Parts: sequence; C-alpha cells; structure tokens
Amino acid sequence: MEQKEALELMQLGRNIYLTGQAGAGKTFVLNSYIKWLRSKHIPHAITASTGIAATHLDGVTLDSWSGLGLRDTLTDGEIRELGHKFHLKQRISQARVLIIDEVSMIKSTRFDAVNRIIRFLKSSDLPFGGMQVILSGDFFQLPPVDRDRRKVDFIFKSRAWEELNLAICYLTGSRRHHDPELINILNAIRHNQVNETVRQQLSSRMHVASLRITPTRLYTHNVDVDAINANELAKINAESRMYAMTTIGPETVTAAMKRSCLAPEQLQLKKGALVMFVRNNYEKGYVNGTLGTIIGFSGEYPLVKTATGARITAEPASWTILDGEKIVAQITQIPLRLAWAITVHKSQGMTLDAAEIDLSKSFVEGMGYVALSRVKSISGLKLLGFNEMALRVSPEIQTVDTQLFNQSQQEAVNLERLSFWKRWSGKRAFMYKLTS
Repeated sequence: MEQKEALELMQLGRNIYLTGQAGAGKTFVLNSYIKWLRSKHIPHAITASTGIAATHLDGVTLDSWSGLGLRDTLTDGEIRELGHKFHLKQRISQARVLIIDEVSMIKSTRFDAVNRIIRFLKSSDLPFGGMQVILSGDFFQLPPVDRDRRKVDFIFKSRAWEELNLAICYLTGSRRHHDPELINILNAIRHNQVNETVRQQLSSRMHVASLRITPTRLYTHNVDVDAINANELAKINAESRMYAMTTIGPETVTAAMKRSCLAPEQLQLKKGALVMFVRNNYEKGYVNGTLGTIIGFSGEYPLVKTATGARITAEPASWTILDGEKIVAQITQIPLRLAWAITVHKSQGMTLDAAEIDLSKSFVEGMGYVALSRVKSISGLKLLGFNEMALRVSPEIQTVDTQLFNQSQQEAVNLERLSFWKRWSGKRAFMYKLTS
C-alpha cells in the first residue's frame, strides 16, 4: 500500500494497523494524519508503547495516558477507582482518536486492559469506547519484554485486536534505505532466507578498517555499552561536568520513567565527548538520534556541534506524566547521552549515518534485523561479530506478516473500487462524527 492510500483510509474513519518494513515511512504517515487532525480541530491522543518511541511523535506512553501504569491486568475494582480520577476521565472522554506507535512491544493482556479502562470511562460497550484507533508498528522489531521468551504475548493475540476490525495498511519500499545490498540483506533476514551469500556480505563488513563518519556503536547488552562509554570518556583529558536528573512525583512512578528514558540519571560530560540528543526539539534543530560533539559549555550548559555544523546549547528538558493539566510525575535532565555506544533496544526508531555493531551476543529473534536496519547503507556499517540468533526472525511472525500483507492488498483494491463520491461523503461523515 502507498502512503497516500493509508492516509486516506485513516481520514475515512477506519481503525488501522499501519505496518511495513523498517524505514517504510510509518512515522511520516502518522505525522501527516496528526497534522490533518489538528487542522480539523479533532481531539486526539498520541501515545506509544515506550518513552523512547513516544518521543518520535512528541507523545506520551500509553501506560501513562490510559492510567494503566505498570500493571498487566486490572480488576473491576481498580478500574472503578480510575473513574474517580477527574483529569484521567476528562482526557479519555474528550479524545476521539487514539494513536499508538510501536505496538510490537505491547502485550495482549495490557492492550485488553487499556480497552477495558477506556470503555468504562467513556461509558460505552464499543471497542475503545467508539474512538478511532490507529496502531503502528512492525512485528519483526523487538517483541514485548517477557521472561519466557519461548511464548511471546503479542498484541494481535488480544480480544481487543479482533474487536477493532482493523484495516491493514502495509507500506512497501523503504524511505530510509536506498542501498540495494543492504536492502537485500534486510529482506533475507526478514523472510528467513539468509544464505551463504548473505553471510559473506555480513562477514565482509567485519574487515572494514574505519568508517568515513565516526560511528555509533550498538551492543546487545547494557554492561558493554556502559563500559565503552565510561572508557572513552576517561580518555579525554579535560574538566568533567556532572548533571543530575531531578524528579517530581511518587518514587515508584519516577523510577519507571527513569528506566524508559534515554537520558541517564547521572550525566557526566567533557569537552570532546561524543553525544546524542535523546528527544525531539525541532525549534532548536535536533531530533532523537542527532549526533554531535561537546565543544564547550555555554554558562552551565553543554554546547554541542552537530555533524551538520550546527551549534546547539543543550538546555534541560522534561519528561512528564500529566493528569489533565496537573503534573503527576516529571523527570528533568539535559537531553543528551554519551554516544560512543548504545544498546540495540534503545536504537529502535533511530536512523544512523554510521554504526559499529556487535551482534555476537544476540539473544532474541529480531535483534539483528533491528540493529542492521538502523543504518542507511552498507557503507555505513562495521560489524564486530554476529551469531545465528542475529539472523533469525520469529516463524510465527513470518506467518502473521504474510497474512497482514495479503489483507493490505485487499484493502488497497477495495479503496480503489470506492467511487470518488463515496470516498468524499465518507470523509465528511467521519469528520462530522468526530467534531460534533
């Protein structure tokens, strides 16, 4: 399906699952729909499965917006208690459209729990209280975190998924990748068709002397990332400055926010340190993933020179959970992290010009696909190693993905068959429903 077709189905009021390979333009379509909703003054909520993913759309986590919090399930009594929270009930009652990004990381039990909350607070038996629901993600990306990796509780196994009667919009092609060699490697992994040719192509990237651009190093485990960043910072003979994260709100809530935030609780910086911005600020000229080097300090804050030559003073930013206009919890930190190395998990959603990747300790299906799809071309990749797990994706997801692709093709055919008059009148009827 083309991007414009997916956008038109959204504007016709369908509940949507927007998917496609890494770099296919899912975020672009979501942002286009959000812009359209704002132009029509239609109340909507922008959410994502994790704090990292939420920053890509300037949204909040689904957990905080819905009131679910850290729980997987809710009793009837707990849901009734949520009904006493005025601001929670107000924001859910007002929303006409719910957008959820990176749904591959949401468990079915949690998705069903959110559905129950919204139905109760909207006093409706309809799925999600009658809201239009836009889901986005790619099941080949990292799955929900679960101790039992043999049985993953994917969102499509939920009752709510079935009730929504989703139109599948499967975007084809890649806006991120234009290198045929890398595209072939990613497609081979995605379809479990890795052969000796693909292995040799990957092995050839292990003998690269250096990359033209200083690469971000991706590792599968936090312990490796922390050790590399600390070691590289220690090599710099310069004055060190420490920035401590500040918090407002219950410790249990702020502790969870710290775990999902890319900015560290204690940020140590020196002139010459390689850093990465970890949230979006279009006015100041950076987005999540923008790389730069500390070239000094402007007053008390670090001054960053980006790869494009822009100079940006990195001032504190806040990550907030709101109940209406009331701040429930908030963490504040300089929106930077040391960027000599990051984990594959935290790289999800990023686009990197150059990356040095170690996949020798890959421990879950899809990890290699996520990491390799971060770079734009094979020339920006240096591999330190890979194991067989790095080349695997879930057979279950392969089957589901084929079904989704076929459903999307049928949706595109059905949309083409709709006359202009029916599409125009359908869009007007949907807008009337949302704004009346």
